Amino acid sequence: MVFKPQTFHEKAPTVVTEFPTEAAVEAQVAAALAEAGGLDAADISITTKDGTATLMGRVLLDNQIKRAEEVARSVRGVTDVVNKLVSEQTD
Repeated sequence: MVFKPQTFHEKAPTVVTEFPTEAAVEAQVAAALAEAGGLDAADISITTKDGTATLMGRVLLDNQIKRAEEVARSVRGVTDVVNKLVSEQTD
């Protein structure tokens, strides 16, 4: 964490984090998946540890598995993705 210099006018100093927390990265990945086109992320859960995002759950179509991984990789703070998604699509 980085502290800003102390200010006057009776304002408390604010704390700025240099690295996002695991929960913040999970929230950012979830938001990115929800906003991504061509993807139904309703049944996807995300966990992160040391920059690795793990995607678990179900998607409707096979191509959505790769799409979800691409979206998760694009989020700042994600260095790797473990994709455990399965498709409900039957050929």
